[in-house]
Amino acid sequence: MPIYSYKCDSCGHTMDALQRLSDAPLTDCPACGAAALHKQLTAAGFQLKGSGWYATDFKGASSTAAASAPAKDAAAAPAAAPACCGASCACH
Repeated sequence: MPIYSYKCDSCGHTMDALQRLSDAPLTDCPACGAAALHKQLTAAGFQLKGSGWYATDFKGASSTAAASAPAKDAAAAPAAAPACCGASCACH
């Protein structure tokens, strides 16, 4: 069941409610009793991490190798300081 965030327009009270998708939205504020409670738009609470279905089922082997090769080259070769500053300034 999803968790919905609510805010009262009357007193500013905020709360979270665990509700089914088929449940009616809450309208009465538990803090002040006014019928001014409204759902807030919030971000989704999950992240896709690791080597899951996307990396194993849909990603091509050539795109994985091509994406990791430039990252290794850039990390291995440090940026050289410009000759004009002698590497003693904060310009790089």
